[in-house]
Amino acid sequence: MRPVITPAESERLDAAADDPVEVLMERAGFGLALAAVRMGAAYGTRVLALAGPGNNGGDAFVAARHLHRRGVAVEVRCLGFPKGEWSPARIAASAAARAGVPIRPLREPEPCDLLIDGLFGAGFRGSLSEPAALWVDHPAPVLAVDLPSGLQGLDGSTEGPVFTAARTVTFGALKVGHLLGSGPDLCGLVEIVDIGLPEPRPELLLCEDDDAPVPVRGRTDHKWSSGAVLVVGGSPGISGAVALTARSALTSGAGYVRAVVPWSVAAAVGSAAGPSITISAVPGDVLANADAILADSDRFDVMALGPGLGLQSGALVDELLQRWDRPLVLDADAIASATVEMLTRRTAPTVITPHGGEFSRLTGSAAGLETAGALAAGTGAVVVAKGSPTLVIGEERWVVATGGPELATLGTGDVLTGVVAAYIARGLDPETAARSAAHRHGLAGMALAVDGTVTSEHLADEMGRWSS
Repeated sequence: MRPVITPAESERLDAAADDPVEVLMERAGFGLALAAVRMGAAYGTRVLALAGPGNNGGDAFVAARHLHRRGVAVEVRCLGFPKGEWSPARIAASAAARAGVPIRPLREPEPCDLLIDGLFGAGFRGSLSEPAALWVDHPAPVLAVDLPSGLQGLDGSTEGPVFTAARTVTFGALKVGHLLGSGPDLCGLVEIVDIGLPEPRPELLLCEDDDAPVPVRGRTDHKWSSGAVLVVGGSPGISGAVALTARSALTSGAGYVRAVVPWSVAAAVGSAAGPSITISAVPGDVLANADAILADSDRFDVMALGPGLGLQSGALVDELLQRWDRPLVLDADAIASATVEMLTRRTAPTVITPHGGEFSRLTGSAAGLETAGALAAGTGAVVVAKGSPTLVIGEERWVVATGGPELATLGTGDVLTGVVAAYIARGLDPETAARSAAHRHGLAGMALAVDGTVTSEHLADEMGRWSS
């Protein structure tokens, strides 16, 4: 896992460090200079370092001094000289000037081969004004210090002009703004440089492969002990969703999967899901009878409720939320039919997997870190706020950055529901199961995208390779 911190935490770490700020700045600027070299800064290369009046500007001055000593044709353009005669940024600027680095005020854009953006850092608020705003469309590749100027470090939002970096060098830990909002589009490749800061108090944890476990079947396991998943959904015209959920639960390692569907779509679901999925057909065109759904369900470990269920299912969803006393994964039409009050009344473990529109309909708010956290805290559910990246919020707050536009295809969310349910059935706690499923679902999509367009059917089958 990697810690992800807020701008306020970044400031706290700077203040709590054992070494003085000028030492931290020297390390940061040296790391920045090395990144510039990796981007092609060499003897005779023209590099312009844009320096703001704060510590980001100080980092840029240090980097310029090191690049100058390597023979790089580097100059600094200053947006206000650092204030305070003995401030670390002022000391860094004076050292650069003594080393022979040309320093001039920031005015209109000038040609260069590489642009170092050291204007503003993670604590920036508001919008860029001239002359800084004039440089955001500069054709040279941009190396950003901490975050591209104009990007808010707290949530990745922007107001007005903003730099787009090819590479961003940050210090100690990732910032929230690198991963959320517009951050992934603006930061480019993000490098973390260790400058000797204390251990952070993370706002989020970035999920990596080691944080996404998958249970291992024992030698004596059988189909029921390997995890049994009950998938409830389907209605006329949308039989494919429940088939995808059931199919992905099976390929993700569940030993037994049953789909409970209306009689009217049973044949279609059975054909789409395949012969390894058992089908329980409930009389009628839509699911409405909780007794019929729950009949003979005692041996199942988890229910996945919602794929293709239909939008007029509020009473059924409420009843199942109350009567199903085992883990429940809520998706699609079940989320649209539920209320926050229904979720709050539930006592057994619950995972909900809304995309942005479903989240807004459920809560009345846009999906985001704080709103997802409030929903999880208020209901006791694990919230999987699907997107790029995906947030998984329960007792811990995780961000899953695998996957991308290749998953913007009908049915991929139904596949994720099946994976979450399978991992719970196989023995993971719901929060770990949700995180692992989201991470591996993204990896599977990325792997398929190498060979072409990702479809939900192929993704459901591909999950078998990422779930063992």
